[in-house]
Order: sequence, then C-alpha cells, then structure tokens
Amino acid sequence: MRRVIKNLISALVALMFVNAAHAAGELHIFNWGDYTNPDLIAKFEQMYDVKVTITDYDSNETALSKVRPGGHGFDIAVPTSSHIPIWIEEGLLMQTNPNEMPNFVHVAEQWRNPDWEPGRNYSVPWTWGSTGISVNTAMYGGEINTSELFFSPPDELHGRINIVPEMNDVMNMAIMYEGGQPCTTDKEVLMRVRDTVMAAKENWKSIDYGTKEKLVSGDVAVSMNWNGYSKRAREENPDIAFGYPKQGYPLWMDNVAVLADAKNVENAKLFQNFLMDPENAAMISAFAQYANGIAGSEAYMPADLASAPEIAIPAELQSAGVFVPPCPPEAQQLYTAIWTEVQK
Repeated sequence: MRRVIKNLISALVALMFVNAAHAAGELHIFNWGDYTNPDLIAKFEQMYDVKVTITDYDSNETALSKVRPGGHGFDIAVPTSSHIPIWIEEGLLMQTNPNEMPNFVHVAEQWRNPDWEPGRNYSVPWTWGSTGISVNTAMYGGEINTSELFFSPPDELHGRINIVPEMNDVMNMAIMYEGGQPCTTDKEVLMRVRDTVMAAKENWKSIDYGTKEKLVSGDVAVSMNWNGYSKRAREENPDIAFGYPKQGYPLWMDNVAVLADAKNVENAKLFQNFLMDPENAAMISAFAQYANGIAGSEAYMPADLASAPEIAIPAELQSAGVFVPPCPPEAQQLYTAIWTEVQK
C-alpha cells in the first residue's frame, strides 16, 4: 500500500509540474553556436506554446562576460563543466533543483552527482565529449593520436595547422604535453609550455573556430577540435579522422542552467525537464553528434553514433582523458598571460 501511495504521489507531482509550467510565453537561450537542433526547439515550442529565441556564443569566457553585468535578457545558458562552479560561486545561476524534476530519473547514474556540481541543484546535461585532433588523412598519413601535431609538428604540416581560440583547451593540452597536470601553477612546467606554444605558433596557419569548414575544404590538414564537430566534418569529407592525444586531452560536459535574473523562470524549468526526456536528448545528440547524459536515449539516436570513432574512445587511450576542474585564479592569471602573448 505504501508503494502504491508513493507512486501515486510521484505521478501527481509530475502532473503538477507539467501543468504549472505549461503557460505560453517566451524563452531566451544563450548557447554555443551551431549546437542547438532546430527540430528540438520546434518540438518544445509546439508542445508548450513557448516562443524560443537562441543567441550564440563562441567560448565560456564570452558567455561569462555577457552575463556578469546583467541586463542580457537571457533565461538559460549552457556552461561547460570546468566553468559551472564559477557561475554558481558568482551567483549567476538560479537553483532550480533539476534533481526533483520528473525526468531526472532518466539522468545516467554517472552524471547525477558530478564533481563540478554535486547533487545537480542547478543544471542538467546537454552533451559531453573530448577535445582532440582532427586530421585530413588525405593530406597527412602519420600518427594522429599525439599532440605533437600541434606543438612539434613534422615539416610537412608547417603552415597547415589550425588551433581553436579556446584558452583552457589549448593551455591544458599543452600542459599535459609537457608532462604537467591541468590547472598547474608549477612555474617550470608553465615556462616550458610558454616556450613550446610560442615556438609552435610559427607553424600554425590560423587560430580560428571554423574547424569543420577548414578541414573539409583542405584549407588546413590538422586542427584542434571537439569530437562531435569532427564527426560532422567527416560526414562531409570521409578523409577526416579524429585523434586522442596520448599525452593527455580534456574531457568536458556542457550543462543547461537557468540564469539568476531569468525573466521566464517557469518556461526555463520546463525546458530543463524537457531535455532530460530520452527522446529529446537523442535529438540533441543527433544534431550536435556528441554523447549525452540521459540513459535510454540510445534507442532514439542514429545507429552509427555510439560506435563512431569520434565517440567511442579507444580503450588504450581512455586513461589519457581528463575532466578538467575549474582552475584557481592564480592558474588562470598565468594562463591568460601566456595566451595573451600567443595571440599577439
């Protein structure tokens, strides 16, 4: 009898949640560019009679700089795991308690209590992946699972390399290449990193986010890249392959959170719950080509996604992947100083 009553209460809570948040209105989403499935948004709009607008950003730093002053007009942002604690500590996020929403039951166990946000009181999973190396194998036939291709490339790659202008990805991959750990403040390691990156810069053609276009067209042979974006490039050019640097590479998860000064709070909460439905999470992955954190979504995803080489990390290289924690201010200042010099 107690179990029956408990199940009845749970069903009533879920019904109350949906009805309370079913009002028509607006929702303003601030997300990474080329990352949101239009069909997913259309489904949400039709289901709940909510008009959604999406504004793109290109880095965690850009998103933070836009949201911090207030007056931005956004309800939702999608910070990366390495930055979620910063958003929480600065009071930029609203505690919406996704862990109490009806669809939280679908969140895979490994993502329910992550180090960057224990308990999931603020955010829900969007997608997760890795930062590695995309290579046009028609232009380069050597080993691809090494960050030497960025930091000490063979002569044939000089002037044919692109680096994404994402400071933490570049710095942490360079630190691991030099034998250090992400977020290190070891001055000896960072001096080696600075010298390595500055020397390597002479061999780079560009520092740009347009990785897919550059690789597909053959404008560059190698690019630092995100695994899902590399898969999208391979769909346009089958010569594109993705490498996992054996020296170490960053892992990350992007997370959907409601902003502290959101105007459309109930619609934002409704969107969080909507994203934890397996069928909807699969729509995110089908478009962006990354894994997500929702159990059961595999049944709705493209058949080739789970086994794709960009998604299924080779067993021998899995241990080289590191979820990068939020780096302390001292480390960030040191990285910024090096990165500023690199960009000159």
